[in-house]
Amino acid sequence: MSEQKQTPRQTERHVVIVGAGMAGVQTAVALREQGFTGPVTLIGAESHQPYDRPPLSKAVLLGTAEGSAFDIDFESLGITLRLGLEVTGLRPAEHALDTEAGPVPYDTLVLATGAHPLALPGTEDVPGVHLLRTLDDAVRLGAVLGRRHDVVVVGAGWIGAEFATAARAAGCAVTVVEAADRPLAGALPAEVTAPMAAWYAESGAELRLNARVAGVERGRVVLAEGADRSGGRSELPADAVVVGIGARPDTGWLDGSGIALDPSGAVTADDRLRSSLPDVYAVGDCASFPSARYGERLLVHHWDNALQGPRTVAADILGALGQAAGETAPYDPVPYFWSEQFGRFVQYAGHHGAADTLLWRGDPADESWTVLWLQDEVPVALLTVSRPRDLAQGRRLIERRTPVDPAKAADPSVPLKAAVR
Repeated sequence: MSEQKQTPRQTERHVVIVGAGMAGVQTAVALREQGFTGPVTLIGAESHQPYDRPPLSKAVLLGTAEGSAFDIDFESLGITLRLGLEVTGLRPAEHALDTEAGPVPYDTLVLATGAHPLALPGTEDVPGVHLLRTLDDAVRLGAVLGRRHDVVVVGAGWIGAEFATAARAAGCAVTVVEAADRPLAGALPAEVTAPMAAWYAESGAELRLNARVAGVERGRVVLAEGADRSGGRSELPADAVVVGIGARPDTGWLDGSGIALDPSGAVTADDRLRSSLPDVYAVGDCASFPSARYGERLLVHHWDNALQGPRTVAADILGALGQAAGETAPYDPVPYFWSEQFGRFVQYAGHHGAADTLLWRGDPADESWTVLWLQDEVPVALLTVSRPRDLAQGRRLIERRTPVDPAKAADPSVPLKAAVR
């Protein structure tokens, strides 16, 4: 009888979600799907209807789509949207957020603020310098591509490669400047990324490696001394400069709240995505979490993490209210992401940090190939280039921790599912 009296009060707990990207939206939807009936408020700093980000560097950028708004009826789900509202602080002792429009109280809070792109120091006020993170960024850069400007991309990471691909498709002259000696230097081993350098030239883009930017002025990018030792230009014409040098969790507004952050600035969530503060969760790009699968804390800045994590958050919120059966399962996914660049579909699953063996399936000079990482003959990660079947089969092997025969796994004619021991 006492439980029946308690349930209505519990369901009236107010869940406030800060961040209206994939992680925030999916948390709100997962709460409703899993049976939460209390008030849910979703706060977004942008005034646009919540939208998906991957199309920004593809269809939206090239003008083949006007936007990428989520096809979700928030009103019918009883989700209150507060858009165009910047959150400036958190006061956990009072269970309140500070916003431009005044305090917002919460009973349960979910942090889903994502990450913000790093700016090139000294270029914040230089005309023609762009970042690519928001819908407004994509619209502005779409106009740049439409004028077929000379474009310099700073950074040969995932976003740099995708933008260079779109810019070449639009007919722009493109130069990509990378401080490291290869593309994707911070993401993958040299032997894997070195062959990718050829993709730039094939597309007609110039890739300048071991080149650091000394400064950006109107109409040109100046490279640091020594960058032209191979005969290249030390000054590059640039009607537009696109910076893609990484991202940092968007958590600066949490200063003074007492919430625990890791050295990257990410909220240190536990294996149920609970933060160090009571009644506060963190999900998506702004949070790191401990992975029992890989034996280390992971910070995953990719779409799939923002899709999967909210289900754990919703389940744990309902469990804390006594409205879910059993204990919430730990959040320990096999990370996954994809990138479309230079006519290739690149996919990665897993985490290769502790691998002891790297196997090639195919020749990296070909249009399609796979790299498989093993630890004690158990697949822990793989990267595929235009080999979706390898990705699907390999991902299942990673999830199930299935040992493989290395000789069979290295043979591209053998399906990965047939390489198991």
